[in-house]
Amino acid sequence: MNTSNQSAINNMSIEPKELVIESNLDNLNLVENFIDELSSELHIKEDVYGNIIIAVTEAVNNGMSHGNKMDPSKHVKIKSKLLNPYLLSISVEDEGKGFDPTKVKDPTAQENLFNENGRGVFVMTHLAEEIKFLGKGNIIEMTFNV
Repeated sequence: MNTSNQSAINNMSIEPKELVIESNLDNLNLVENFIDELSSELHIKEDVYGNIIIAVTEAVNNGMSHGNKMDPSKHVKIKSKLLNPYLLSISVEDEGKGFDPTKVKDPTAQENLFNENGRGVFVMTHLAEEIKFLGKGNIIEMTFNV
């Protein structure tokens, strides 16, 4: 890596960012704007940007729908932080009861192929470098190589 690129990476903002939104699907555009700003600041490559936008939007949608039951008085919190110059962490927290991720059915199993739901966790797992469920299962933390 040349020294100007290394210097740019070392000078990247590593201040955590946060977005709190009401559980309303109309607010998904705010999530896209949040990711767009991160992408611009960190010079995220297009393919990684695609993974981040899909995974985070899915997590927020799940938080609104399953966690908060679309109750507009409940919020979803999105936090981002750069763990090091190459690793971005994004967490999504809802105000729901949480769930046990080990109970999620495998959407690729023959008996689940035609289910209308149940692919979100699978998709997020394949788009992020790492995924963790925290708290009572109402927080998902995803990391991405940027």
